[in-house]
Amino acid sequence: MLAAAAAGKGKESVNKSRQRLRQAQAIAACLLFFVTATWARLPQKQRLVVAVQPTFAVAEMLERAKPLEQFLEQTLGDVDVEVYVPLSQAGVIEALRFGHAHVAFMGPWAAQLAVEMAGAELVLAEVREVLIEGKPAQATYYYSYWVVLPSSPYHSLAELRGKRACFPSPVSGSGYVGPLGRLVEAKLLTHTEGHEVNPQQFFGQVLFAGGYGQCWQALQAGQVDVTVIAGDVPARLYQTVLENSRVLDQQGPLPSHAVLVSRELREPLRSRVVEAVAALGGPEHRQLMRTFISGIFVGFERSSAEKHLAAFRRYLDLTGLQFTERIGR
Repeated sequence: MLAAAAAGKGKESVNKSRQRLRQAQAIAACLLFFVTATWARLPQKQRLVVAVQPTFAVAEMLERAKPLEQFLEQTLGDVDVEVYVPLSQAGVIEALRFGHAHVAFMGPWAAQLAVEMAGAELVLAEVREVLIEGKPAQATYYYSYWVVLPSSPYHSLAELRGKRACFPSPVSGSGYVGPLGRLVEAKLLTHTEGHEVNPQQFFGQVLFAGGYGQCWQALQAGQVDVTVIAGDVPARLYQTVLENSRVLDQQGPLPSHAVLVSRELREPLRSRVVEAVAALGGPEHRQLMRTFISGIFVGFERSSAEKHLAAFRRYLDLTGLQFTERIGR
């Protein structure tokens, strides 16, 4: 009798445990449904990827980008902002092309390619502290100049045939594309349709030194006969070069950097993003933006590819130059 009673109580205990388990499972299911339904009704943050043209180590740029992310997230409110730093300028173009980036800060040549190849739209042009005809100015454009040493026997570009020239970089708009375009304008170089103009058809030797300062040093050392200086370099370098050289010719206007948006960025977010980025042109953000745009950044001006890049496109048409970029270790 005692054994039977114990068995009955045990069975009853098991049934109660099972009942409590089923109740707990039912409550958990209800809670899960409630949480899922509530989450689905909550407004989800949109993702905004901002691509920045690489200028130094990616890790360092991402660290410096944190204030930029914070400002855009605070200004936009319901947007999760991520700064993306590709390994090359071509990477920025591809990011816009395939929808991996929605906004990009770019130089003029990369910007032109982004418009042509990625369907991106230029919305803002950088206003810079530049030197135009030797005088300080704030503008979205500038000029570059062919210079020789004061003691040089050459007084025109035409006299430099077969001589030695230094350019800062083959992807520099003001230091290479514009100057070669000027040589074509002066009929000192010939551009054949479907081919790039070749400076070695005019100069006896062509050197790419990596920067305006390096080219100036090469000119001073007698390693080259002519070089180029641009009005958007630091004022100290610009004044040093012009005070110790003789200008033979000039080219321009040349465009500053620009902000582009992807075709994947839709309204109403698109307009809000453009407004937020334009607000970064305020004086209080100037030092931050000099990290991502240029060291002489002042602000932004509303613009378009047709307006901002027109002169640069003309130089590309004159020279047929193609954007090529090497990635080294």
